[in-house]
Amino acid sequence: MEVLLVDPLVPEALSWLQERHEVAYHPEWADDPTTLRKAIRETRALVLPSHVVVSREFLDFAPKLQLIARMQFSSDNTDLDACARRRVRVVQARSATMRSNAEYLLYGLLMLYRRGMVSALLGRKLAHVRMGRELGGSTIGMLGLAPVAHTLAPMLNALGVRLVGYDPAVHHAAPIWAKLGVEPVPLNELLERSDAVSLQVIYATRFRGWLNERLLNHCKPGQLWVSVSRSSLFDPEALALALSDGRIDACLLDGASEGFAAEGTPLHGIPNLHLTPRLGAHTREAKLRASWYVAHRIHETLSPGAALMQSRVSDFSPLDSLHAPFDQDSGHSNPSQWGTVG
Repeated sequence: MEVLLVDPLVPEALSWLQERHEVAYHPEWADDPTTLRKAIRETRALVLPSHVVVSREFLDFAPKLQLIARMQFSSDNTDLDACARRRVRVVQARSATMRSNAEYLLYGLLMLYRRGMVSALLGRKLAHVRMGRELGGSTIGMLGLAPVAHTLAPMLNALGVRLVGYDPAVHHAAPIWAKLGVEPVPLNELLERSDAVSLQVIYATRFRGWLNERLLNHCKPGQLWVSVSRSSLFDPEALALALSDGRIDACLLDGASEGFAAEGTPLHGIPNLHLTPRLGAHTREAKLRASWYVAHRIHETLSPGAALMQSRVSDFSPLDSLHAPFDQDSGHSNPSQWGTVG
């Protein structure tokens, strides 16, 4: 097969691609690595879900492979060096989920500020409904300047929120802080001043357990946390203690790793920890943008001459032209370039 989809495209993008290439769809192979490896010997383009890991050994089974595509961004599921040596292009629809993840973070903040809404909807009397807070006038800490932060910051600014921020890869004098209306501060100060923290740090292995007891000791009492970053950024014991002693009043994490709060772990059964299964990127619009982006990248890779002669009527090029701080194909980040994003 020329193109193998293990992760689906929206029907219109799939039809467009099928008119131009031989396409097979087998989502069940995502959890059947033996069958998948046997099937990709003749495959030229492969669309994979995030949990399927591409290693040097995986590439040995696909000698004709030219492109690997992902509908969502992930930093550690593909051996980029091995792909570069094999001349296999790696495509990730990064910009497709920026808006949806930003809206998820905004929703999470509003929900945690007004947790009494759930009680009210369940029919409880006003006397038993927890008093809410207003987002306007509060201080939100932007922990990380990943691209989603560039969409979230204007939303929060429009609501009258004071924004402070920290990113380990962005200098405090970088112009991006002023462009986004965020006051750069040291991490300790961010935690001490913020009523709530929005976490969108791009994960790297060196940041595993980064948010430990020493750092979380600086949390302003009763702080709220929302996150679309990898749960591996947290030291589980430190987070459990902070959630239990009042430093963190509630925490909403999207896409926590399997077993993060499983039975037998420090976080199991903690009532003010809320986990959702990657809902941030789970919108129709994000899926549509990602599908068309991947479909066009497949076509231009397998048929470059034909792609040059066709206009991109269904691509989301305007979104992807935000000059996000990444090479769209290599997956290598260049944090010093984040200041160019306006």
